[in-house]
Amino acid sequence: MSVSIPAAQPIAGGNHYPKYTVRNPIARLLVGRFMVALADLVARSGARQVHEIGCGEGFLSTMLAQRGCAVRGSDISPSAVAIARQRAAELGLPVTFQVADLYTLQPSDGAELVVCCEVLEHLADPAQALALLARLAQPYLIVSVPREPLWRILNMARGRYWSALGNTPGHLQHWSTRAFLDLVDRHIEVREVRTPLPWTMALCRRW
Repeated sequence: MSVSIPAAQPIAGGNHYPKYTVRNPIARLLVGRFMVALADLVARSGARQVHEIGCGEGFLSTMLAQRGCAVRGSDISPSAVAIARQRAAELGLPVTFQVADLYTLQPSDGAELVVCCEVLEHLADPAQALALLARLAQPYLIVSVPREPLWRILNMARGRYWSALGNTPGHLQHWSTRAFLDLVDRHIEVREVRTPLPWTMALCRRW
């Protein structure tokens, strides 16, 4: 998933690990638990209208559409949006996708539930992004990030990114569960938390 930020806040790289299509059985199990946690929090919100911001190739958007939600997605990457559109079409799902920058979204882009997964760790100023996401939440928001230092430990355990001490290229922010929730709670009320290994995921409600 990708999102742009203002020119003064450069983003380094993007996702380097195709977690939704990985073949490793352990990795597939972890991603499956992530998807279950997301679906559970969506159900807990009771929302039926969803806007996924930073939707990438549309894996989460199409999953939520298959569960009966009215879904739209946005991403800064035209190539990712093209893949997402093709994926939705092949599945026969009425999901709409647009090329859009998080920082240019308007109040009309708000939704009953805004979903923003695996985006904030890429940003130089995640607090600014959270403030914008909170304004778009009408009233719910789900956010998720890698849980540190566990994420880097698992990267090193599989022999990846040793020279960077396990840090995935493009990850500028590193949060424990508590540190991430403290940050989120400054902008929007955290209602429920899930910690599918190795992520932190929060369902939030606008004040």
